[in-house]
Amino acid sequence: MRKQQRVIIEQVQPQLDCGRFFIKRCVDDWVDIRAHIFADGHDLLRAVVHVKHESDDSDIQEVPLEHTVNDEYEAHFKVHQQGSYTYQIEAWIDHPLNWQSGITKKIDNNVYVKSELLEGIDHLEPIFHKSISEEERSILDKAKTAFADKNRYEEACDLAKQDQLRSILLKYPTRANASYSKELQVYVDRKKAQFSTWYEFFPRSAAEEPGKHGTFQDCKRLIPRIAEMGFDVVYFPPIHPIGEKNRKGKNNTTEAEPTDSGVPWAIGSKHGGHKAVHPELGSEQDLMELVEVIRENGMELALDLAFQAAPDHPYLSERPEWFRFRPDGSMQYAENPPKKYQDIVNFNFECDAVDELWEELVSIGMFWADKGIRIFRVDNPHTKPYQFWGHFIERIKNKYPDTLFLSEAFSRPKVMKELAKQGFSQSYTYFTWRPNKQDLIDYVNELTKTEMVEFFRPNFWPNTPDINPYQLQGANEAQFIIRYVLAATLSSNTGIYGPVYEQMISDAVPGKEEYLDSEKYEIKHWDWNKKNKLSHLIQKINHQRKLEPALQQTKNIEFCPIENEQMIAYIKWDDDLTNELLVVVNLDPNYAQQANLHIPFERISLQPENAFQVQDLITQNTYNWQGDWNFVELHPGMPFHLFKIIH
Repeated sequence: MRKQQRVIIEQVQPQLDCGRFFIKRCVDDWVDIRAHIFADGHDLLRAVVHVKHESDDSDIQEVPLEHTVNDEYEAHFKVHQQGSYTYQIEAWIDHPLNWQSGITKKIDNNVYVKSELLEGIDHLEPIFHKSISEEERSILDKAKTAFADKNRYEEACDLAKQDQLRSILLKYPTRANASYSKELQVYVDRKKAQFSTWYEFFPRSAAEEPGKHGTFQDCKRLIPRIAEMGFDVVYFPPIHPIGEKNRKGKNNTTEAEPTDSGVPWAIGSKHGGHKAVHPELGSEQDLMELVEVIRENGMELALDLAFQAAPDHPYLSERPEWFRFRPDGSMQYAENPPKKYQDIVNFNFECDAVDELWEELVSIGMFWADKGIRIFRVDNPHTKPYQFWGHFIERIKNKYPDTLFLSEAFSRPKVMKELAKQGFSQSYTYFTWRPNKQDLIDYVNELTKTEMVEFFRPNFWPNTPDINPYQLQGANEAQFIIRYVLAATLSSNTGIYGPVYEQMISDAVPGKEEYLDSEKYEIKHWDWNKKNKLSHLIQKINHQRKLEPALQQTKNIEFCPIENEQMIAYIKWDDDLTNELLVVVNLDPNYAQQANLHIPFERISLQPENAFQVQDLITQNTYNWQGDWNFVELHPGMPFHLFKIIH
């Protein structure tokens, strides 16, 4: 028998690649559903979204879709649990409501409707078999009896039109010949996926004594300082044994001195591989004690997952089939021409033993997750098959659903998007290379006003151990302030590589975006007690990030027209419009700038005709404003305002 479904459901949003991938949310976020729904003829349609969590197939939430315009419908539901939800649209022609709508119009136009009243009995009958209240049953009985009695015609007409009957028809639809959309998924993470503040440092540089290798014990004394600065994630580069074969020396030289410490990303030696701890850092027990200290200070430890090996990694002798050799039998080291990584060899994901390779790499992630690590920064994920990451992340999250993964892929746009679709919780971005006003506006609008908002959670970093951007090389204090306030207010996820950043260390390899005397290649000795204006402002900004919900999300942002190309302004708000902020930044680190700026009142809960106040959350100064345009002036000494809009 042919299907009798007359309703068409099209353009269901949000969905990714025709439902191939899930969209992403965090606990207590909203999902906004949109769809085109229509049928032949002029019948009334109804539609709902069925929402269910993976933990209970029997507990299905049903959310009505409302018609907006031009056969377009929308609905909204909130996700309350971590894990995977499915959502699916059901739509049908509502024959009982069509009957009531039609008979009402006829009665109002003095058309005799005795036959239509008898039809109404057929529409009411199925409702009696549902679980209805005594009051509802009484209303239906009264209507049904009157519809069948030709002597009660006037009463029957009144009953057919009544709102009480309409309410019952709405509450108990028959849904004959309903149409269904494809079942789609949304994955819900814990809130830290959406809001986090990262601090990266090398534990081997944590020693108090110059020239000494730092340990996990040394790191303990630094944790309160990092917490005081307002960070909530401490991220370590790889903590595993470092290869000795082809070890790199200072400034990436290929001839290492006996005292050179090597690159932490060259993993594996006679001391072990990815499941071992570098012996000079301490023991695994020392690491677990440090994890507890970090937790006691309100933070979490993020570890680096770098799926590559040093030439003397145990895997090379135990599982040589996982690697690629040249025709002459020598090992193929890693390259990204013109860059050469002689101290690293890559896994061969096209080898015959790829299944065993995948399982071993999953076991590495599971090893550290079993020890309580719930955040991983993944090194160069774009150099491994995308499907592998989908498999890897799914396996870890099936056992530990609160695990988060940050994708370190400064690569082509489609590559970065694919990794996010495969399940990475957060992603590095191009922010580091967006110093100009229009570049920033265009990029943030791409992240927040396109399909990317459904799956790509940006994490803005002004610097990393690999990247000393040109705008920070030789920069003054104002430039470091500018870049941090932009990163920390444009994106809800942000991070810095310290103490290099807050101490404004910026010497570069000439002509390259690389640090001179990079910490990647040598142990450093830092003055961890050093404080300055920049570190003070970082602390104050991070403190406000924790207090202001508008800064704990990225998507609700609107750039404000401002009459100066050296200034940028934007408003941010929370979903409930109870927290509204205005950020104004002078992008010129050398000179004062002033301008009039326009507030887009249509985006917030403020009326342009009303006077209002803006309070700078950093200085606590308050300004009285009114109308669409208001004046601001910023000097390099304090190149930004973080305003709270007060009604």
